[in-house]
Amino acid sequence: MTAPVPAPRDFSDWQGLLDLILLSFAYMERRIDPPSSAHRLTLDTLRQKARDEHLYLSGGASLTGCAFFAERPGTLYVGKMAIHPDRQRTGLGRAFMVEAEALARRLGLTRLHLETRIELTEVHEAYRRMGFVKTAEKAHPGFDRPTSITMERTLPPL
Repeated sequence: MTAPVPAPRDFSDWQGLLDLILLSFAYMERRIDPPSSAHRLTLDTLRQKARDEHLYLSGGASLTGCAFFAERPGTLYVGKMAIHPDRQRTGLGRAFMVEAEALARRLGLTRLHLETRIELTEVHEAYRRMGFVKTAEKAHPGFDRPTSITMERTLPPL
């Protein structure tokens, strides 16, 4: 496993990154409603997301994982974390969370938060094992039932 690192300034494999995200999220097809926002990503939106947020990568030339970390008031949002299916359950997701915590501390933030789909109960459990707790449920526009949950983790004092 290659540890996650900030994307280099000259990162250019946007197609490889998009492919990784779509492959990683493919198991959600027919499980979640509405469909994943990953399907709306383009090479241009990924480039812009990387300019606006902190993109971390693992795997070097052969991408095995990614995560986008966005600064929000008092918290660091963990979004679009994608692990290649062959690398899932190897500790790589936890390694990304270690990097998220380190980045949050450098930025003076005290919490991590994320959103995950209501149907993905195994994902909720994985995040619970990493210290996250459910803090909210919400519905996507046009839905009269919860479609996602918000989970947070307060960073322990150093």
